[in-house]
Amino acid sequence: MSLNPEIKTAVCIVPEAQTNCRRGGEYCILLYSEKKDGYLQNIGYLGEQLDLYLVSRNIGTLWFGIGKAKEKPFENMEFIIMFSIRKISDASRYRRDMFKSKRKSIEEIWEGEQIPGVSDIVRFAPSACNSQPWLVKNDGELWVYRYRKPGKRGIMPADMVPFYNRIDIGIFICFMDICLAHNGIGYERTLYSDAGDDKEFSLNAKYRLNQ
Repeated sequence: MSLNPEIKTAVCIVPEAQTNCRRGGEYCILLYSEKKDGYLQNIGYLGEQLDLYLVSRNIGTLWFGIGKAKEKPFENMEFIIMFSIRKISDASRYRRDMFKSKRKSIEEIWEGEQIPGVSDIVRFAPSACNSQPWLVKNDGELWVYRYRKPGKRGIMPADMVPFYNRIDIGIFICFMDICLAHNGIGYERTLYSDAGDDKEFSLNAKYRLNQ
């Protein structure tokens, strides 16, 4: 399922040796997309669904944001991002307690009334350099913002922060959808255009909950 089915995408699998990724994986999954409004959020949303499915099959995954491949543009679509994968024989070697992961507190990423099973779980969504560029405001509806703390960008080059963080927001929206559905909370989601401006708050989605 995609955020926007009108955006053409493609997935290619190649040996890791055909990329610049050297993280001990066997293969790399390359994600391609045509460039349209919301394409980065869309590819993050699609990629995270694949990520979660592979992990459920004991296949370890690692998003590799600075990845490059020898493959040329695929059917007029540009390469966006990749992740490395490897079959894990012993799941206990990589399945650790997620609650020990380094993540922002709920209070840092969620304003307003919290939703058990949602507010406490969505914060574990993966993001580039663990930047966690999101903020949810609950005023009866859930407003999801791409958040950039003024003066802070971490180790990413400044010009690449909006690019990767829009992919991250797509991943976060995937987590939000899954958590709401898992908790039996119906919703109507509205998406908003995010041009990647370098501002503190960029609205990406609104959820009207049916409870």
